Amino acid sequence: MSRRSRTSPAFPATLRPLTGVLITGASGGIGRALARLCARPGVTLFLWGRHEGRLEETAALCRARGAVAHIRALDLADGRAALAALREDDGRAPVDLLLLGAGLPDIRPPEALTEDPEVVLAMAQVNFATPVAMATEAARLMAARGRGAIAAIGSVAAFHDLPQATAYAGGKAGLARFMTALHAAMAPHGVRVTVVSPGYIDTAMSRRLNGARPFLMTPEDAAARILDALGRNAPHVVFPRVFVLLKWLDALLPRCIVHRLMRRAVVRQSPA
Repeated sequence: MSRRSRTSPAFPATLRPLTGVLITGASGGIGRALARLCARPGVTLFLWGRHEGRLEETAALCRARGAVAHIRALDLADGRAALAALREDDGRAPVDLLLLGAGLPDIRPPEALTEDPEVVLAMAQVNFATPVAMATEAARLMAARGRGAIAAIGSVAAFHDLPQATAYAGGKAGLARFMTALHAAMAPHGVRVTVVSPGYIDTAMSRRLNGARPFLMTPEDAAARILDALGRNAPHVVFPRVFVLLKWLDALLPRCIVHRLMRRAVVRQSPA
């Protein structure tokens, strides 16, 4: 795909027409960029996040482009509430595009032996359990209508054994496998399913990291690539492409060597 097509606001023709778009993590970053790309007359956007004020900012940007926009302040740690809200929003305007962008990061402090188990539990719910439950319900609703598309934002962290981010890497790995399996299940029913594994994106989450962020991308570029992947019905897309090479290198090296290298890498993050 050319640089022009990655940064263009054009919406993939294969995903039209749109009725309803539901985006989690829409209060900023990639979620907000996706909302702006999807916003157009005739489209109803359901914008979910934890920060009502930031959601209103996103909604205003979308309304200025002619879309109808509803916000919902909701904590995805409550999976049953999220499923009920999904069904409610789908009843208002059929959701034919679900973009699962919300997530929680965490890095174990170097002086700690393990991550906080309470944080691990919350991350498992927000990064894996609730998104896969929502994707399952959306797939059921879309299949009954014979069309729809679902994308989940994972991470290249899913490819590596990260000693300081076991919960984050593990959750994203589980999400990736679930989504590719759902792609296999839904392909005969007209429902597109894609998992996206990006590298560093210039968001509030990545700005908490203390250290280099190689191959940093803008949220707008990432959002364009995500919609392009859905338009092509790609089961899995990784960007920037250099991370594909790193994935295979990690897989080929003996675990003892990989783990030794990973333990030497000290990564810190600033408080949220």
